[in-house]
Amino acid sequence: MTPLQLELLELIEVTCKLPAADRETFDVHGPLIGPDSALGIDSLDALEIAVTVQQRYGVRMNSENTTRTVLRSLASLTDYVATGESPATTG
Repeated sequence: MTPLQLELLELIEVTCKLPAADRETFDVHGPLIGPDSALGIDSLDALEIAVTVQQRYGVRMNSENTTRTVLRSLASLTDYVATGESPATTG
């Protein structure tokens, strides 16, 4: 896990009041939101994460589609924060 991935994971845990995830086994490419999320994050949590990321890093998710794409995984969120560009939507 990269330092930025670790920082974002901690931010998500604090924002959503979640217990710490296992850093050794956490899949940065796994679903971040929804029933398959290792963290159990729902759509209300996603909104909180989007607002917190915007405040902390100054990157804005402009639409629901962008937010879904960016919050697809910790890896996609990290890429967005690092570059300010939404990851490509691939199947």
